[in-house]
Amino acid sequence: MAALSLFLDVPLTREVNWLLDAYREDPSPDKVYLDHRGRSCWLAWVCPTVRQTLLQIANDPTLDHEYLPVLGFPEFTRAATELALGRESRAVIENRAGGIHTVGGTGAVRIGAEFLWRWYNTSSPTPIAVYIAFPQWGNLRCIFQDVGFTEIQPYHYWDTVRLAVAVEGFLEVLEVWSWLELCQVPLVLNPSLFMKRLFPFFDVPAQGLASGDLDRDAWALRHFVAQGFELFCAQSFSKTFGLYDERVGNLIVVARDNETLVRIRSQLQKQVMGTWATPASLGARVIATVLNNPALLNKCLRMLAEKIMLIREKLKEKLRILGTPGCWDHLTAQSGTRSFTGLLSSQVAFLEKHKHIYLLGNGQVSVCSINSHNLDYVAQSINEAVSSTEGRAQGLSWAEME
Repeated sequence: MAALSLFLDVPLTREVNWLLDAYREDPSPDKVYLDHRGRSCWLAWVCPTVRQTLLQIANDPTLDHEYLPVLGFPEFTRAATELALGRESRAVIENRAGGIHTVGGTGAVRIGAEFLWRWYNTSSPTPIAVYIAFPQWGNLRCIFQDVGFTEIQPYHYWDTVRLAVAVEGFLEVLEVWSWLELCQVPLVLNPSLFMKRLFPFFDVPAQGLASGDLDRDAWALRHFVAQGFELFCAQSFSKTFGLYDERVGNLIVVARDNETLVRIRSQLQKQVMGTWATPASLGARVIATVLNNPALLNKCLRMLAEKIMLIREKLKEKLRILGTPGCWDHLTAQSGTRSFTGLLSSQVAFLEKHKHIYLLGNGQVSVCSINSHNLDYVAQSINEAVSSTEGRAQGLSWAEME
């Protein structure tokens, strides 16, 4: 028996914190921090829709400051679950899917992992194997180790040579089809999935910001649900709404039937009571208000998604104009708030040492941190890092190999 955890876009907390400390201590006026917590990030700007909703809630005389229920603000968890699974999902209609209001996406991962350790793990005669995507290895490994898992393995979903999804590498881990392909085959034709007892754990940190389409961004999750999988899904709304300080998350549980869902929620309630007792209400009220108003939601998402896509295009064009070696089409071929640049660790080190630009060692950046104020500087610095002898100390960059 084995458990498979799929985590698609969660920051590497320890490396991120180290970079942020280095950025803050850097006295250079030109410094740039290419992650979502940096001062140069326009996602820290609050969407006008969110700002208006905050004012509306603040002026509502009917609201008080009483504790929320242990499992959270019901209007929020219902709206968030329907956003991810779709209102027409059979799991929603059959009342076998529900949400637990958590302290951010990390809180959702934590209580989900703890539940799996207590209940899913005990049904196996051998240690359960947990697979975590390599870029998210640092933070998520700590969570699963802390709750008791010992067989934790990384897998690669990004091919640093081809600058694309590493389907073959993922296939080697699963020893079956890739997580996209296996859903395209009816489960009746794929009995190995049942024998291996794979349990998917999705992470959806910014639904709608990849393509600008809420339904399209949730396709993989919905397809797994439609094929009959029981699963967990951690949601975070920090990026989508710019509410980083409110820490609003949701753990979606999809069970085989309503009775199983009720039992799981009962156990999760005990965990929540011993962890944070009850979640905070303000951020959840804001998000629930926007989610229940399609016009407000589409306006907010459209503004952010268009900015992300425009920044990708502008950065690629700047690098082309500068004559930066290599092909940079992978910048626009990717989607979402984060992007693999294809830079080598030596080039990342060059950017930090000579240009005061801070990004993850694997070359991953938050696209949201690049804006009209630093775009030219970032593009010129990348050009120098790729072109310089010091930047190419470990050989050609992946972009140059194309």
